[in-house]
Amino acid sequence: MEEEKKESSSGTGLDPKLAGLLCYAFGWISGIIFYLITPKDEYIRFHAMQSILVFGFLSVLGFVTNMFWYIGWGISSLISLIGLVLWVVLMVKAYQGEKYKLPFFGDLAEKYI
Repeated sequence: MEEEKKESSSGTGLDPKLAGLLCYAFGWISGIIFYLITPKDEYIRFHAMQSILVFGFLSVLGFVTNMFWYIGWGISSLISLIGLVLWVVLMVKAYQGEKYKLPFFGDLAEKYI
């Protein structure tokens, strides 16, 4: 009975751990969606905001580095690799129910929840 209460508290009808994982599924886009549809669940809003900040930053950084012809492809590839690793780690941690904070972005995300 308590588990049902926990699931419905997210406002989405999803288990909060699954919703936390889905915040990262499509990068900053899914982060924005979950941030807007779950105004009361701090766990989901934290993961949504961290997703917006991390993957938004990596998207902008990747776009800027692609403007440089010789070194841009190498830096952009490194950014993509970092993004992939963060994507997997953050989804796994969210699904495990852990509020895993990245050094700068996690603290910033907590301010906005």
